[in-house]
Amino acid sequence: MTCILLTGSSRGIGAAAKTALEARGATVVGQATTSTATDTVPADFTQPFAPHELWQAALARAGGEIDVLVNNAGLFAPNPIDATDLHWLAAFEDTMRINLTAAAQLSRFAVRHWQERAAKGDTRGGRIVHVASRAGHRGDSPAHWHYAASKGGMLALHKTIARAYAGENILSFAIAPGFTDTAMAGDYLDSRGGPGLLADIPLGRVAEPEEIAAMITFCALDAPPSMTGTTLDANGASYVR
Repeated sequence: MTCILLTGSSRGIGAAAKTALEARGATVVGQATTSTATDTVPADFTQPFAPHELWQAALARAGGEIDVLVNNAGLFAPNPIDATDLHWLAAFEDTMRINLTAAAQLSRFAVRHWQERAAKGDTRGGRIVHVASRAGHRGDSPAHWHYAASKGGMLALHKTIARAYAGENILSFAIAPGFTDTAMAGDYLDSRGGPGLLADIPLGRVAEPEEIAAMITFCALDAPPSMTGTTLDANGASYVR
């Protein structure tokens, strides 16, 4: 049975991914900033030691073996350039810590875990799925420098992991959604004119969480090893590479 650590599992894309992965028979340990659910570990990624505490708790709940890490947790909040210096910097650093630093910390723990398994003769390796963003390629609004930077960093992290560890059967995949029908994206769409923003999406609608969840499930369980290093776009053709 595949054991998966899924961050940001309490709502939106994460909740849809948890349902989809469990439907395939995977054991999923979730993460949320706060939670009382027995299958979800509370961890506040603004705190520097939270990723390590999460990893240790997830290992214990998974019986000492984690096969897949899904870095899905994210913060998307405006940070206008005319904010006070202190507020702007604090907001920038919170977003980077949640969206990028925590993902890097967890990826490091995962890679070392799989290397330790290999040293004991277990060559299964492992998989990391990074839920990045279209913003990591094309940037975002003037109030979201920090978000775009964090997701661009995640894509670079993903590529580095893929190139460095493929020979150890440690695989890395990334998904770059555009707008997705979650509460987080809905607030942004409303702030930018709502339906008028859809004119930039040739498909004529934003993605559904279940669509992104299907892609996460494919990368976590089904994607052939030769796909490591791949970034899958899901933006309704609003950004075509």
